Amino acid sequence: MLYNYGSINIDHVYRVPHLVRPGETLASHAHSVGLGGKGANQSLALARAGGQVTHWGNLNVRDRWARDLLADAGVKVGHVNEIDGPSGHAIIQVDDQAENSILLFPGANHIYGRNDLNKLIADTASGDWLLLQNECSGLADAIELAHEAGLKIAFNPAPMSDAVRELPLQYCDLLFVNKGEAAWLAGVAEDVSAQQLLDALDVQLPGCQLVLTLGGEGAWYQHDGQRHFQPALPVKAVDTTAAGDTFIGYYLAAMQEEADIPACLALAATAAALGVQRSGAADSIPFRAEVDDALNADRFDA
Repeated sequence: MLYNYGSINIDHVYRVPHLVRPGETLASHAHSVGLGGKGANQSLALARAGGQVTHWGNLNVRDRWARDLLADAGVKVGHVNEIDGPSGHAIIQVDDQAENSILLFPGANHIYGRNDLNKLIADTASGDWLLLQNECSGLADAIELAHEAGLKIAFNPAPMSDAVRELPLQYCDLLFVNKGEAAWLAGVAEDVSAQQLLDALDVQLPGCQLVLTLGGEGAWYQHDGQRHFQPALPVKAVDTTAAGDTFIGYYLAAMQEEADIPACLALAATAAALGVQRSGAADSIPFRAEVDDALNADRFDA
């Protein structure tokens, strides 16, 4: 089983001609509200890919629709609690070039402490997976407790912060990072080559499986001296929000199916390529049937 201790946000998405500059007031083309949060997105992607996932998280009782959306997709939500305090939420700008800028308010995502996490992990079994992102409280406790319980740990340290370097990352079994996150963790310039990033992280976290996503430049897998490259797929991006989350969810679902690494990368890249052609976060995450169709057809609209 895979457990996801992950954020659940209510996303407010604004389409803008360009990302707002300091001191600027800018009118948006459109506004929408939907389910978001890296944790919720990854659980949703995993479930839509046909994977098995139990989500741990919190949200305001008035946002029950978000919990229902996850449940309808097949996510197990028995440990998604409804509270009186505010849900996490995000203000997302998406510009005409499909780039985005995100302001987060953690809200209910930051109420769990060590005792809460200990109770959740007590119900797991050795060998289960725990998926984490950097949008919830108590990450150091979660990693340490999961390691002590014999869980395997997958971590996506996004959004990146200095605090990530202080986490017990040596206990992680699988790390998902983009180029900026990889450079931050490795302490190198972001403009170095992918090979240099992989080399630096291999020194810093030996033994950890690494998936490095590079957007339009493809993705890399590295572990135990082996590397696999997945080329980028030729699509015209409309909105890159949740593209990385889609990739992660589909990769983990393929891993549950015991697919080999190239197949995991190909499925994840295909799902992400479909997702960036749509607007929104949760709304952009494709279903497995359409990903399989696109993968088998090997065809995309550039």
